[in-house]
Amino acid sequence: MYNNTTPTKVTYFVIKGISDRPDLQFPIFLLVLLIYLITISGNMTILLLVSLDHHLHTPMYFFLGNLSVLDMSSTTVTLHKVLINFISGRNTVSFQVCMTQLYIFASLICHELLMLTAMSYDRYVAICHPLRYHTIMSWQVCISLALSCWLLGFLQVLAPFMILSGFTCYTSNEINHFFCDLIPLMEITCNDTSFLQIIVFINGIFVITLLPFSLTFISYIFIIVTILKIKSNTGKLKAFYTCSSHLTIVILLYAILSCQYLVPSTADFVTSKKFFSLFNTAAVPMLNPLIYSLKNKDVKSAMRRKLCCKVK
Repeated sequence: MYNNTTPTKVTYFVIKGISDRPDLQFPIFLLVLLIYLITISGNMTILLLVSLDHHLHTPMYFFLGNLSVLDMSSTTVTLHKVLINFISGRNTVSFQVCMTQLYIFASLICHELLMLTAMSYDRYVAICHPLRYHTIMSWQVCISLALSCWLLGFLQVLAPFMILSGFTCYTSNEINHFFCDLIPLMEITCNDTSFLQIIVFINGIFVITLLPFSLTFISYIFIIVTILKIKSNTGKLKAFYTCSSHLTIVILLYAILSCQYLVPSTADFVTSKKFFSLFNTAAVPMLNPLIYSLKNKDVKSAMRRKLCCKVK
């Protein structure tokens, strides 16, 4: 480990992990392994159902399939290193691999926020313009929206990534996190981060977070107004039910991101922020397929059809 006060060029980083306590390493490993296996199996099940069951070949489930790919990717990018470090007994990562992990993770977070925004637009069309739903949400539109989300996700984090990857001076090579994230790296560099902070603030707050949140919020304003105009209580419940799973995921993700990145980076909050980050990178991707499968009758019906076919 490099000296914590002498600025130096680093070739590798030391990942401190989720906890420093030796007695917690094995329980944490088992917990992370369990969460990872549930996340992969749950999202893979959703992806296979959406791909194989023709009843789910609709815009809503097309976006859900994309969301499952994102969840599996983001979990693998962050948690695989926690599992490998425990098994190998090494907690180091090269500078290049660290930068790559940072870029991919940040891109996937952008992807997810944008994909949830596209899904909110899909729910808006389904509830506010049901008779024109299939005309508006054509396959060309759905594919274009999905490709735009993937492309914008990679492009939005490119500027801060290029600036950070050019930094060569660090006061320490020890990252107080369980993966390479932007803020922990900014805290240990001795390069001037003022311009990077401006870029991160503008890009992170306004472009990556505020814009998708605003578009999602506007969609749900129109959805709520439309639902309130429905005269029968049964109709209102049915309309709300169609977007309840998506709304649950949106609220959960934005709440966790707020706790993770808007809480001050003081010593008292470091451990809490790591657990919020663990919840965001592990628990949220694990809960997404559970929320959709438990609350969605179409997914449950597709699962029963596939199980019945296998039994026969």
